[in-house]
Amino acid sequence: MRDETKCLHSGYTPKNAEPRVMPIVQSTTYVYDSTEEVAAVFDEPMKSLIYSRFGNPTVMAVEDKIADLEGGVGAMCTTSGQAATLLAILNICNAGDSFISTTEIYGGTVNLFSFTLKKLGIECIYIDKNDSDEEIEKAFKPNTKAVFGETIANPALTVFDIQRFADIAHRHNVPLIVDNTFATPILCKPFTFGADIVIHSTTKYMDGHAVQGGGVIVDSGNFDWTKGNFPGITEPDESYHGISYTETYGKKAYIVKARMQLMRDFGMYPAAHSAFLLNLGLETLPVRMKQYCENALTVAQYLENSPYVERVIYPGLPSDESYSLAQKYLKGASGVISFVIKGGKETAMKFMNSLKLASNEVHVADIRTCVLHPASETHRQLTEEQLVAAGIESGMIRLSVGLENVQDILEDLEKGFAAVAQ
Repeated sequence: MRDETKCLHSGYTPKNAEPRVMPIVQSTTYVYDSTEEVAAVFDEPMKSLIYSRFGNPTVMAVEDKIADLEGGVGAMCTTSGQAATLLAILNICNAGDSFISTTEIYGGTVNLFSFTLKKLGIECIYIDKNDSDEEIEKAFKPNTKAVFGETIANPALTVFDIQRFADIAHRHNVPLIVDNTFATPILCKPFTFGADIVIHSTTKYMDGHAVQGGGVIVDSGNFDWTKGNFPGITEPDESYHGISYTETYGKKAYIVKARMQLMRDFGMYPAAHSAFLLNLGLETLPVRMKQYCENALTVAQYLENSPYVERVIYPGLPSDESYSLAQKYLKGASGVISFVIKGGKETAMKFMNSLKLASNEVHVADIRTCVLHPASETHRQLTEEQLVAAGIESGMIRLSVGLENVQDILEDLEKGFAAVAQ
């Protein structure tokens, strides 16, 4: 492949000089010197760049950074968190297979698991995370291929017992997939507790500025696919001349298969400019996560003492049911709080509509404070039974605490409570 680095800069670049920021390689394709070289890459796509539906230098630099942050052997970025979740499952599940998930997960993920994957012939078996190991293990079937959970559930904010579920999954020779979006690798590294695959909606804290959507899948490289029933990873792939991912790529088998097969066919790869913006967010992630946690704990303590609040759900509070798990797995409880306001849905709406600093929007984990009513917004497609299973009440408000001065945030909340008191 030709040296195209001269295209990244305009004008004269001194010898050995490097750009201070990550270059944006805004190209869909890459030039080779011969037809034979191109053919060789089609035979072995991991050999070099070929087309930006598979890989792009800017995106790949971000993938390497996220893999390092999580402690994995490789990562693959996607166009959204939902795309990452979908491909993480499709990479090991075929029609006729099943996987297990806790009920306390994001509403969009419930829709994906319960309806879309069902249409593809893949069954999601929901379990209560509080059930005994024995009860949970009864949910496994001969065709079960994975276990799924969220480090900090959205919006229930319960903390997932990663080590426990990793042990259960591994007893059945299947991997544990963990959505680490709310914690980020700054607050929790699921691989250190036995998780095998981690996914993120990078749209949230990793980006942090609400400027672009994205997702990522990270492979720990620790799961032995040959001990389970995963023919798509261990047996010859006819679409790549009979290659076996475990034999050829070893610890990177899962993430390489995801790129070579699924990204090839679904094309959910982000643009270079999106990766550039995501990288800017990653550069400030440790500092931002520290401040999110500090602000959120102050706000959670304030809400816990409010006469208008029935219940506060925040793993950083000693009174929270997940506090002990948070102490084990988290270096901070993140910036998202759920609380149940007295008076139910109508009171919640009035409270939210009276806020000035906090934005009423369908987003979370932004530098700006925002609020959302899960039962009527993000989780409105769920049945009453599913809402209960997900830990969502009619008066629940999800509050994503931003990086504004915490006193300004508290004053804004006081205005909301003053409005509902009238």
